[in-house]
Amino acid sequence: MDLSVKGKQLEPASPLVGEEWVTGPWVFAQAINNYLVTLKAIDSGNKEKLLGKVTTRNDGQVVPKVFPSNFYEVLLFNGISAEVWMDKEVDAAHLVDTIGVFYDQENPPGKLSLILGAGNINAIPPLDVLHKLLAEGEVVILKMNPINEYLGPVLEKIMEPLISKNYLQLVYGGADMGTYLTNHPKIESIHITGSERTHDAIVFGTGEEGKARKSANTPILDTTKRLTSELGGIGPMIVVPGPWSKSDIEFQAENIATAKLHNSGHNCVASQVLVLPEHWDLSEALIEAVTEKLHDAPPRVAYYPNAAMSQKAAAGAHPSAEELGGELPRLFIKDLDSGHDQYSFNNEFFGPVYAQTTIAGDNAASFLENAVTFCNEKLHGTLGATILIHPKTIKELGNKLDEAIAKLKYGAIGVNIWNAAAFLISQCPWGAYPGHTFDDIQSGIGTVHNTFLLTNLRRQYFMVHLEHYPDHGRMETLT
Repeated sequence: MDLSVKGKQLEPASPLVGEEWVTGPWVFAQAINNYLVTLKAIDSGNKEKLLGKVTTRNDGQVVPKVFPSNFYEVLLFNGISAEVWMDKEVDAAHLVDTIGVFYDQENPPGKLSLILGAGNINAIPPLDVLHKLLAEGEVVILKMNPINEYLGPVLEKIMEPLISKNYLQLVYGGADMGTYLTNHPKIESIHITGSERTHDAIVFGTGEEGKARKSANTPILDTTKRLTSELGGIGPMIVVPGPWSKSDIEFQAENIATAKLHNSGHNCVASQVLVLPEHWDLSEALIEAVTEKLHDAPPRVAYYPNAAMSQKAAAGAHPSAEELGGELPRLFIKDLDSGHDQYSFNNEFFGPVYAQTTIAGDNAASFLENAVTFCNEKLHGTLGATILIHPKTIKELGNKLDEAIAKLKYGAIGVNIWNAAAFLISQCPWGAYPGHTFDDIQSGIGTVHNTFLLTNLRRQYFMVHLEHYPDHGRMETLT
């Protein structure tokens, strides 16, 4: 932890150190425990005991509940649940057959995989290693990101049993090392956690020649190498109009500010665009509360390279952006016209910059329908979306909320909880909405995590739906 605190320039006594515990050692240890449960069940022939409640949506889509999966998770995360939406070709009778299919092979083929480690969240590189080893059965070269390569010696010590048996090797270096390894003939698969720009450089090359290759969809990367990726994007925070009290606004403003400022905004799944109802009488009050939270949050260093450059580009594209304090001043870009293309809708900030827009709608149902269309058609990227909605409004909408979730083209959807929880809950698959191609990669291809080792024999895609309601004391109008 001392290395993480120093690397991210946090004060040792700061409560922000808690972020490093949760997104570092805790989530890694939780994933190890959950993989062990799954592997033991597979080994003993008891896969059917792994999954909890399984339901089927009206359209026939099978939905297993994956969290909480044990008594301790019920106690520690009371009120939070997660479910996976399987591909429509999977039926309930054969759901168990999709668990750990790698282990059903008598003599599975081996592969050498390259992981280009992320530099922002310290659990990402080891979690990606576990997925490649345990879900896909591949041995791994992990290239540490120069930003957090200080973790390398620690990971080498933790994973020494894997390294000593030649299942894993850590290497170090910059872009030149990455280029060498991605093009090495013995590398058979590659996984990237990073930016769309890095992906395109690997697949198509750089400069004008790279742009031309992307336009023609003619990769320079050997296409026999399987390439998966998680590349971030523009994360929407959709606020559905409802009978919110003053304490509701205060509570949710804290949620919204956290979804932006966690890790100083250096998150692929950070909330970037706040989507509010145009005619809701509480929209202005919520904007004021969010502004206050963004301004009053503890100062922190925007440690990620090019954060200042990204902020400068956002300020240049949106001159009306309001500065809200901080070492690298936080920006809040308000009242963007949702009917036009905006810089904030197409460029990931990856820093302490937030945007806000409004969507029309005569009521909660029509607003939600319009907001889903806006997010799907106007925002670049499909990694995750969050919906904030009052429980009374959920009851009033009935099936329309479920229909809206089904239409949202995002890999993880949170309801009354920041969808980044899908990253922390290792039972959930983590990745973009399916269908992206190399020349339109957006948030990437494929998924990781998924400690239940669910597959569907056609594509590894799952929609994660997380739901959590604030407690009665904070949601005053809850009946």
